[in-house]
Amino acid sequence: MIEELRNKARELLEKKEVGVIIGYGQGASAQRTTPVFITKPEEVEQLVWNEFCLNNLSVYLTREEVKELGKPALVAKGCDVKSVLGLVQENQIKRDGVVIIGMECAQVLQLTSAPVDKSDEVIEKCKTCEVHTPKLYDVLIKNPQLSTMDHGPSTAYVPVEELEGKSAEERWQYWQSVLKRCIKCYACRQVCPLCYCKRCIVEKSQPQWIDPRSEERGNFAWNVIRSFHLAGRCIGCGECARVCPMGIPLGLVNKKMAREIAEKFGYRAGEDSELSPPLS
Repeated sequence: MIEELRNKARELLEKKEVGVIIGYGQGASAQRTTPVFITKPEEVEQLVWNEFCLNNLSVYLTREEVKELGKPALVAKGCDVKSVLGLVQENQIKRDGVVIIGMECAQVLQLTSAPVDKSDEVIEKCKTCEVHTPKLYDVLIKNPQLSTMDHGPSTAYVPVEELEGKSAEERWQYWQSVLKRCIKCYACRQVCPLCYCKRCIVEKSQPQWIDPRSEERGNFAWNVIRSFHLAGRCIGCGECARVCPMGIPLGLVNKKMAREIAEKFGYRAGEDSELSPPLS
């Protein structure tokens, strides 16, 4: 897959069909990758593809410094492509303004401090993934491992159902105990492809909608408002929870919102660029 990816990237750059390849490069160790921006054919050897390609690189499609590099080609997993569709739906990018290099993905792993076994390293979203093959692409690079995998029935909403089984008081106590850990670093916002506002609500002070301090009221307001802003838009890439330094399960409330939107409006984010999000 790596050589096929590099050859296609080289071809796109040599033919000047794109100005930059947004992909994955080798990180500080064999278990880490880092985003790379390839602008010259001779640089494509920097591109890698392995089970540690975690990042949802579509977050860079709306960055001004990336736009200046020219038309992008994006190396994207199936879950990442759903974010691209969301950006197209919301008129942040044009579909013909990006070349999608779709990568068939079996699963991705995250380096842990002391993994018990390989299954402990599997990213949570991969355990319920339904888009191992991207639904939209300009180029598709196939993964031979997929034909031997048994994905089984989806269990995406099991954590939501478990929490819903608790009483209102128990749920309130749970979220209070979890959200008090928030340090307002806004890593969740920075990594989210759908958080593209030039000025976030937390940076507005006239009036000040959200207390900027890391305390109960401000923490609760920030996380609840952000979840409402993502209702019907979040595609479940899990990046917000992955980068949270305090281990807050941010994807849990997003999954709850996604299920409500699916049940009430028959809509699932990131599946059809021709449809508009029901709350837009």
